[in-house]
Amino acid sequence: MAHLPTPLEPLPRLTAQLGGPELWIKRDDQTGLATGGNKARKLEFLVADALSQEADTLVTAGAAQSNHARQTAAAAAKFGLDRVLVLRGEEPPQVQGNLLLDRLLGAEVRWAGSTPLPEAMAQVAEELRVAGRRPYVVPYGGSNPIGASGYVAAMEELLAQCAERDLHFDHIVLPSSSGGTQAGLLVGARALGYEGRILGISVDPRAETLKHRLAGLAMATVDHLGLGFTFAPEDFAVNDDYLGGGYGVVGELEREAIRTVARAEGVLLGPVYTGRAFGGLLDLIRRGAFRPGERVLFWHTGGTAGLFGCAERLS
Repeated sequence: MAHLPTPLEPLPRLTAQLGGPELWIKRDDQTGLATGGNKARKLEFLVADALSQEADTLVTAGAAQSNHARQTAAAAAKFGLDRVLVLRGEEPPQVQGNLLLDRLLGAEVRWAGSTPLPEAMAQVAEELRVAGRRPYVVPYGGSNPIGASGYVAAMEELLAQCAERDLHFDHIVLPSSSGGTQAGLLVGARALGYEGRILGISVDPRAETLKHRLAGLAMATVDHLGLGFTFAPEDFAVNDDYLGGGYGVVGELEREAIRTVARAEGVLLGPVYTGRAFGGLLDLIRRGAFRPGERVLFWHTGGTAGLFGCAERLS
């Protein structure tokens, strides 16, 4: 389903412009599923599980401009499954960005209003069961042990690419929120012997909250895969200095990062996750958080479709 392996590319102009560490990018924005993104790796495992259970409908939840919801709808379409998306809040006056793609992909969209998303998603799934359907609930962000396994495999993919090109990364930096990507990468790193630092730039949770989430998810993934090691919250590097105005609020940090990377390298970032995380990375470089000569990989998790949902905040 996903187009793998995704490209591993240097960022030479940006490296020279910043005068800091050597920058590279892992292009999971090019996984190929409805404009790409990291959820394609998780959905390869989650959809396989859904099909093994003979599900006929995928149900998931997210924000109005959810990248995860868009890719879940695309995965369902690809495998002939119905798709119901439970989105936070009320229907906006304009259908644009990811929400437009959800509609084009044939998703049924339910608005949760004031109901918490997990509760609203459970209600929809139960409604479908009562109607005789076989729903498969894809967790928020695709972040459970099954979905996180996609990023255990992604670490194996990265290390194979590094071996082919005689590369080593001292740091991997990525956006982190629901936790499946960072937890999966760290499980893969532990299993495969990668000793560099994996730094999650938090997009919305506070660091301590996210570290505990990551540790729990990593341990569940270890159990799921039958591996023999443990994790604690302190094993995870998380920076929550860049939360700005809150989840999905595009500020100057995100605007500068999106413009800087686009104009230096021709690479588009998303406004919610990768824009915020790369903005944090730019600030860390300028503050000397990385030593000259170190090699830093930014893991691009996608989200560029969201640019078209916030044009007025970016133009």
